Amino acid sequence: MEPNRRTYLRNNRNDLFEEEDLPKSDPDCCEEPSLQLRDGNRVCLNCGMIFQKEFVGNERRAYTIEEIQNRKRTEPRWRDFGPRTMLPNTKTDSKGKSIGAKEQALFSRLSKIQNSLISSIERNFWEAKPKLKMLCSKLNIPEYISDSAWKIYSVVAKKKLTMGRSINGFIAGALYAAIRVHDFPRLLDEVCEASLTPRRTVHRSLAMIIREVLPELNLKYQPITAEQLIFRFGNELELPMKIQKIAIEMLKQASQNGLKRTGKDPKGLAAACIYIAAKDGAIRKTQSAVADVAKITEVTLRSRAKQIKGKLK
Repeated sequence: MEPNRRTYLRNNRNDLFEEEDLPKSDPDCCEEPSLQLRDGNRVCLNCGMIFQKEFVGNERRAYTIEEIQNRKRTEPRWRDFGPRTMLPNTKTDSKGKSIGAKEQALFSRLSKIQNSLISSIERNFWEAKPKLKMLCSKLNIPEYISDSAWKIYSVVAKKKLTMGRSINGFIAGALYAAIRVHDFPRLLDEVCEASLTPRRTVHRSLAMIIREVLPELNLKYQPITAEQLIFRFGNELELPMKIQKIAIEMLKQASQNGLKRTGKDPKGLAAACIYIAAKDGAIRKTQSAVADVAKITEVTLRSRAKQIKGKLK
């Protein structure tokens, strides 16, 4: 049996379709259908029923600016900074034909003029943006943190703090500052290792960012805590959640009993609590394995474990 014949009235303003002859008791759709094109399908917005597919045919030509804005589907995306086109100093054109001496001199002069029109901040951004993107990709940093890092670095460049200093250091410092602002469990050593930048350079750049940039952006730098690292180290060591929670309670109890955490690396405290909790839970984890995950020495691990055990008695 053929389905009921439906006619649709298209509203050009909001691209909606309203039914004229559809009865209210139609079992296929709701009582008040509101149709709209979604991903090539006519879909009812009220009940979600898909009526039919819409195939894209020949595009209508556009002549005025208004028609172009309404009918265009794609458009080129340019960078927010830097030159959109480059004029290379080559002896051949795009078709491979040789360029005469007069034309070469002309394009060389045009290239110099174009480079002179680019500001120093644009050149800085042109170099820094790909490096920051690559660094975030290496560390699996979420997009919202990378956006905050770029915002921090933009202020750094506008304040001209990078003049005479390492751009890589400020990129790594801005990323780690954004990580600490959003309280994300990543270590400074990991950022330095991924960016191939000495820790001293990153630390110096980070200090300038904390002192001069973050207050201007109303961002608060939050130092990493041992509690956050316990869950991360526990997951890397494939420990059950029960052991990780025991390690958290152990650290809290030791702190309440007078454990001084000031001046101590949170990595050592977190690793020591995980090692003690795993040992008490009959899960064998060697000191070298825990120390390698936490990136500390075995001597530090034993020292922190001894201090924590002394406060748990």
